[in-house]
Amino acid sequence: MNPPRLPFASTRRAWLRQSSAGFGAMALHGLLHAAANPLAQRSPMIEPQAKRVILLFMSGGPSQMDLFDPKSLIQQKHGQSVSAPLPEKDKHESTAKLLALGTDIPVRPRGQSGVTISDLMPHTAAIADELCLMRAVHADNNQHGPAALQFHTGAIAEARPSMGSWVSYGLGTENQNLPAFLTIHPGIDTRNYSSSFLPAAHQGTPIILPAKESDPAIDFLTDAATDSATQRRRFDFIQRMNSRLLAQNETDVRMEGMIHSLETAYRMQTATPDLVDLSKETEATKKLYGIGGKTTDKNGRACLLARRLSEAGVRFVQVTMDGWDHHGDIRGALPKSCAATDLPCAGLIRDLKSRGLLDDTLVVWSGEFGRTPWSQDLSGTAPIEKHGREHQPDSFCTWMAGGGVKGGHMHGDTDEFGYRPVSGKVHLHDLHATILHLLGLNHEKLTWRHLGRDYRLTDVYGEVVREILA
Repeated sequence: MNPPRLPFASTRRAWLRQSSAGFGAMALHGLLHAAANPLAQRSPMIEPQAKRVILLFMSGGPSQMDLFDPKSLIQQKHGQSVSAPLPEKDKHESTAKLLALGTDIPVRPRGQSGVTISDLMPHTAAIADELCLMRAVHADNNQHGPAALQFHTGAIAEARPSMGSWVSYGLGTENQNLPAFLTIHPGIDTRNYSSSFLPAAHQGTPIILPAKESDPAIDFLTDAATDSATQRRRFDFIQRMNSRLLAQNETDVRMEGMIHSLETAYRMQTATPDLVDLSKETEATKKLYGIGGKTTDKNGRACLLARRLSEAGVRFVQVTMDGWDHHGDIRGALPKSCAATDLPCAGLIRDLKSRGLLDDTLVVWSGEFGRTPWSQDLSGTAPIEKHGREHQPDSFCTWMAGGGVKGGHMHGDTDEFGYRPVSGKVHLHDLHATILHLLGLNHEKLTWRHLGRDYRLTDVYGEVVREILA
């Protein structure tokens, strides 16, 4: 579906009549409005379970073995070489000994469901019955950049629209004063929240929560050198010129989209400052997220803002939490990463549930890959207690909560080494297909014609993981 590429009103109306079935119950007048307004709210293609997504991205690759999926063989063989089924191409000098590295912190069954979670994450453990834990997720690349790109866009080596951009394109925003896709602390690789060949209105708007309240959370949202009255006159002048040009060209959907984008940006100046101001939240709510805590404040404020944005009608909110790349001394470093993220993430789930938002909000927690069950010694001389773990895209853990997934459920398993999936294998394309499905979008029909073919988030792959659906 691609109305922005059709230049004339008659052609566009013909396309809309032919394609109205593609958006299910969306009426013809709604499609016409959507063509002119890229962020117009759209009806889903199928019955949705969720209205919005909050993605909690653990950048660096959390160790699934230490957090969710310990293996008795690795525990028994700790410090000894194991004959793991590792391809030669994946053997490196720092891991060549294949020394089993057991976890030193217990991973136990939690809640009534028995979902296994480490003692390092006590707050997450307390909400175990809300979680759907997938233990055999896999990706296609073992390097951070390509793996993160695939996680966000479905592609490894080229710029494609990100998951949030596809959701924005498919559903629009529930709040016309805000974008459909915002990303908090996104990192330096803008491709991870780019709209690529989709209209620019669908790209992620980055938010960096400032250390000082006086600093802006969104760049270029305000102009300190110009008063509001002057900005209004300037904006009206630009819009009049755009409208005049639009009238001359009869119907130009790109121009219509630009006019709408400028209007959204202007309205954001009023709506956004109140949303990013967390001072109005109660002290009990702030404590729930760990705001004010030495290790939890940054991520706590980001998760609370994610809830506020979602509550305000933003379709896709992403929060990036880094610090998970533990090549050395994982036993010393992993507790710090967990301490910084455990309370904020669990607080988000609790807060959403208490407000009646969890049922139609899909929360996703994941890294770009996991880590090996054997140790990595970068120095070549460190004792095993100071070893880390290498990257492992072959299997890792992702959890979801709310939004139509089974709570208190574990899906998939890996071999005795914790290396290869043996059941319930979920590729990233499957994960993407499932997220779109829960939002009411058919991943095979949500397409955009580019360079002569129809592109989609899942490329030519992906199956909905129906076993985890509630």
